[in-house]
Amino acid sequence: MTHTTGTLSIFLSACLLLLGGCQHDDASVIRFGLSADPVSLDPRYATDAESERINHLLYRPLVAFDAQLRPIPALAHWVTLSQTHYRFTLDPSQCQFHDGTQLSSQDVKSTFDSILDPATASPHRGSLKQIQSIEIVDKNTLDMEIEKANLLFPALLNIGILPHAYIAAQHPFNRQPIGCGTFRFLRWEEAKPLRLQRQRDRQVFEFVTVKDPVVRVLKLLRGELDIVQSNLSAELIDWLKQRHELHISQTVGSNFTYLGFNLADPQTGQLKLRQAVAYALDRQAIIRYLLGDAATPASALLPPTHWAGNPALVGYEYAPEKARALLAELGISLEHPLHLVFKTSNNPLSIRHATVIQHQLKQVGILVELRSYDWGTFYSDIKNGRFQLFSLSWVGIKTPDIFRYVFHSQAVPPAGANRGRFRDAPTDALIEHAEQAHSLDEQAQDYRQLQARLLEQLPYVPLWYEDQIAVTRPAISGYHLNADGNYSGLEQVSKSRPLN
Repeated sequence: MTHTTGTLSIFLSACLLLLGGCQHDDASVIRFGLSADPVSLDPRYATDAESERINHLLYRPLVAFDAQLRPIPALAHWVTLSQTHYRFTLDPSQCQFHDGTQLSSQDVKSTFDSILDPATASPHRGSLKQIQSIEIVDKNTLDMEIEKANLLFPALLNIGILPHAYIAAQHPFNRQPIGCGTFRFLRWEEAKPLRLQRQRDRQVFEFVTVKDPVVRVLKLLRGELDIVQSNLSAELIDWLKQRHELHISQTVGSNFTYLGFNLADPQTGQLKLRQAVAYALDRQAIIRYLLGDAATPASALLPPTHWAGNPALVGYEYAPEKARALLAELGISLEHPLHLVFKTSNNPLSIRHATVIQHQLKQVGILVELRSYDWGTFYSDIKNGRFQLFSLSWVGIKTPDIFRYVFHSQAVPPAGANRGRFRDAPTDALIEHAEQAHSLDEQAQDYRQLQARLLEQLPYVPLWYEDQIAVTRPAISGYHLNADGNYSGLEQVSKSRPLN
């Protein structure tokens, strides 16, 4: 146990003694601790991780994914009538909306028409605007025409379907969701937790937001929460592993954390500087001491287990001497350091990661000034290119079309998420060639070459894929983790009743 962990252990133990235990009026409710509120329970607008994960419980999409993230049928099977013409056949038995109505082609058409309507301002419109028409064939069949051949098109339809009548009535799905998922909405009132009910057995769940991870853990130990998942520091994880009354589960994750550069900046736009930064970072040390060994070093945005991943890629080793040699070619040294600004959110764990990166870069001659902001300000600066360095994570990536969105020269905001202003003709060519492939296997080869090119050019320094960790109280059983951190494990979890 480190000194820091020992200090934390004393602090938490003292808190537990002072606070004592806690009993809820309704002990049968399963309470799940969140680190942030979901922003929207309307799948047409949701982009943040918590919203996506909750919506996964409330709604069902046309298309789902297998273990390697290849698209598979969910509410519908499909056939290709031509390279640009898809026919979807619904299985209405798979979807009865929570208001009692049955799924129909009109619900699907209305959902996607709404997303495609510019007046709706859905953030998902950009990825779906290739849809040229949606035509109802009959109650359970509809056709979609797209502007050009795209093997990945079915995978883009992983958005929860809404009932037509409520869309037409402009129902506020964001706070009163109506879907056909395995959970139905009960309530979400001001200053009260979000409450859902599992359809098959009427088990009630509360999603309680506790932003501070220490407080979240204390609430777990006092019985105010039953499950907490991820967003925990290494010290908390180490300490929790000593609490034998709790159960900790862990699985390899797919959420990708990276260090981003502004390629339009005269300093961070230099490849040798970016390479020096990559060599200067001791990712293994960060993973061990800040993440509690709960991460895997990354070499690309897609994990190697993805069908389009590149398991042959090897990331930059920790080699500070190589970093200093590259910096010397740029006239930078410990005696003549370079000054850079690193922007981050004010999330405590993000600040800790940034502080360690700041220290490691200082050892090779790069002095980093850290600036932390509330999420809104930070995210606005990143989208608008007001940064030199920043760090973020991509959460829940399913399809390799993310590469166009993030790295194509035409995807600079607001047209996409090329926030670093990366412009590279070979990268553009590889993306465009992949999009013209005739099979997923051929496309996978193109994307593997693309990921190798990105590792050479370093618009991002890949850092790690963070593991998913869940901590549960003794009464909880059957909860399983998923690589992308979704909450589908709640579909099978159970809570034993306390003995009188």
